Amino acid sequence: MFLQHYNTFLEVIKLPRARLCFSERIDPTDIRATYRNYTKPHPRYKIIRHKTIGAALIDLSLYPTREAYFEAIKGKNRGAYHAKRARSRGYVVRDIDRNAYADDIHAINTSLDVRQGRPLDQKYREKQEVFEHQKHFRYWGVVHPQGKLVAYASLGIYGNFASFSQMMGIRNNEGIMHLLLSEAVCRLIDAGEVRYVMYDTFFGAQPGLRNFKAILGFRPYRASYTLQ
Repeated sequence: MFLQHYNTFLEVIKLPRARLCFSERIDPTDIRATYRNYTKPHPRYKIIRHKTIGAALIDLSLYPTREAYFEAIKGKNRGAYHAKRARSRGYVVRDIDRNAYADDIHAINTSLDVRQGRPLDQKYREKQEVFEHQKHFRYWGVVHPQGKLVAYASLGIYGNFASFSQMMGIRNNEGIMHLLLSEAVCRLIDAGEVRYVMYDTFFGAQPGLRNFKAILGFRPYRASYTLQ
């Protein structure tokens, strides 16, 4: 047990650091609430903050163009490979108004009873009829060639970083989630608004989700947060 904790400690101190800044001017109410959530005590390890150790980040400054990003994630069974598979099947990523896809979103949410080894949260079992649009959020979806929404993501712009608040899809093994996430990263690169993009954390995630993040370019960081 001691050796396990010691190895974990060594792993943590080797993590690169990232300074993530929340900017209140974007949306004072939501930014303050999100900052409090990200910096509250960890639910299991009270001496550290919620999303600090092992934050799953991509440093977009490493990729001046979307082509540079895809070069970094290419290779057999890596992110670009699976995204290409989805494109070849006719799937496309679009900006969406979630209110126009309420039925499809509910079908996506309830398509699996278990996600990441845990029973589906009750909030996803209940159909949401009306969705709020926040100006500092981006809402993207993967649309089937026949027009049906098969995956969606919500991402907030918080300051020098953006973070996914939701990412859900049906399970069809056609690369739709790889397409969605990689295109979201590319659009952030194109816009040049933020330095980092976050997808929750590595530690505590199931192996499949950790691998999904890794093959799309996410790495674990030690994150610190400021509110400006």
